[in-house]
Amino acid sequence: MLVEIDWGTAWPWALAALALSYLLGSIPFGLIFTRMAGLGDIRDIGSGNIGFTNTLRTGNKWVAGATFLGDAGKGIVAVLVAERIGPEELSFAMATIAAAASFLGHLYPVWLGFKGGKGISTFIGVNLALYWPVGLLFCATWLVVAALFRYSSLSALVAAALTPVYLVLLHRTDLLPLSLVLVVLIFIAHRENIARLIAGTESRIGAKK
Repeated sequence: MLVEIDWGTAWPWALAALALSYLLGSIPFGLIFTRMAGLGDIRDIGSGNIGFTNTLRTGNKWVAGATFLGDAGKGIVAVLVAERIGPEELSFAMATIAAAASFLGHLYPVWLGFKGGKGISTFIGVNLALYWPVGLLFCATWLVVAALFRYSSLSALVAAALTPVYLVLLHRTDLLPLSLVLVVLIFIAHRENIARLIAGTESRIGAKK
């Protein structure tokens, strides 16, 4: 059920949710954990990306696992905190603003010259927080595609593309506009992976460089 919002009075809450969630989303856990583990700068490893998939290339499963939990967790925390601040009638609006802002913070962190990750872990986090069945379906889809084709990027793209479909099937079309925007951003962030998949040069999961 949609609630009419008076943005004349709601905008301070929306601005707070936007700013705080963006800052939370921009925390570069991949960079932080690789340095803590004495592995140097993750941007000098593999693809140079700060996200979970590239941290796997360090060979340190603790770093990779911590990065995934951190990146997913910041999406979860942003949504859950935002929907609890301000008046109750703003909870859904604040949650969606926080989801988008934390996701954008991960993709374009101010601390790293707006060059961040590709958003998959944070996308999982915000989906789990907004409507957990869809978050679980994303993860299940990723695992199935990864088992069949052994491409992390392909698994992420297929799971992301199916997320709006899952929302429709589960009658959560209120989340559809946000989901479509985030999926488009995921595809943009993966444009180099898409080119390599088409060319047949994309690295498979577990393949040695």
